[in-house]
Amino acid sequence: MKIEKISWHGVDAVLLETTVYEAIMIPSVGANLVKLYNKVKKIDILRTPTEDEVGSFLLRPQIFGVPLLFPPNRIEDGTYNFAGKKYEFPITIPAQNNYHHGIMKSQDFTITRTRFSADAVEVEATFYSNRINNAIYVNFPHDFVCKIRIILTDNELTHIVSFTNFGLEPMPLGVGFHTPIRLPFSENTEKSDYKMRLSAGNRWELSERSLPTGNLLELSEEELQLRNEGMTVTGKPIEIALTDKAIEVNGKPYHGAILTNSKDNVSVFYEVDKEFKHWTLWNNGGEVNWVCPEPQTWAINAPNLKLPAEITGFQSVKTGKTWSGTTRFYVK
Repeated sequence: MKIEKISWHGVDAVLLETTVYEAIMIPSVGANLVKLYNKVKKIDILRTPTEDEVGSFLLRPQIFGVPLLFPPNRIEDGTYNFAGKKYEFPITIPAQNNYHHGIMKSQDFTITRTRFSADAVEVEATFYSNRINNAIYVNFPHDFVCKIRIILTDNELTHIVSFTNFGLEPMPLGVGFHTPIRLPFSENTEKSDYKMRLSAGNRWELSERSLPTGNLLELSEEELQLRNEGMTVTGKPIEIALTDKAIEVNGKPYHGAILTNSKDNVSVFYEVDKEFKHWTLWNNGGEVNWVCPEPQTWAINAPNLKLPAEITGFQSVKTGKTWSGTTRFYVK
């Protein structure tokens, strides 16, 4: 078992290691989990920046590792109203006049705890948002604390994110991860050897601005492969927004993505808890060496959808209360 501070391509990082897994987290860039490697099966799970890509990672961390999105995906016209307050954000996609992904993914977190046990190593990173530390507060005027905990064992990596509202008003909350899983992730395999299963329920109909129209559609015949034998996720563009509905794995309900190398019958499992009720599946045109199953607590543009919260996933955190969500990675 090991946990230590290291320099990773010139950037301060935290290394966690067990007999089976090695993980690297970058506190100064959104506490991003940039590397997860299974040493026994020789599987690199995540898209990890190379030394030549560090500059790109610092500018655009959402396409590497496990970047925290707050809020996830797009907000129409960069604005919404909640509890008598208007929230306004800068337009980051001018062609669509949308705001997207937030800036938590780039913020400097502080390591606030490390822990060893007989079978696990753990690190906790914390970000404080308030009037003084105002990178988030300037557009999202709430006092809150965000914590990211990474727990590594020989069996899995557990990734826990929490938000505690220290303000006097309820705080709207939408959380997601823009997680690029490597293709291929095993040696001596091709991208054509891989298929993905995903706990997809319905598909959101999207407008030309990539915003939900409010209509939920049945999955197409091809998309149903996500729930069953698995769908090929390379060679063609994919960008679909989905609700979450459990699939069956080993006779039990499962929420998450499973990317399988059929040549060796090895799978990377990306499991999520009940807090993540929506997905975006994206592959950046289909010719890159990764695919993003993106878990989200709310649907794209949820604050502006005129639908019940039980459908959109829109929620808020009361003063003094904490929300948390958990995801897990493991290889089988």
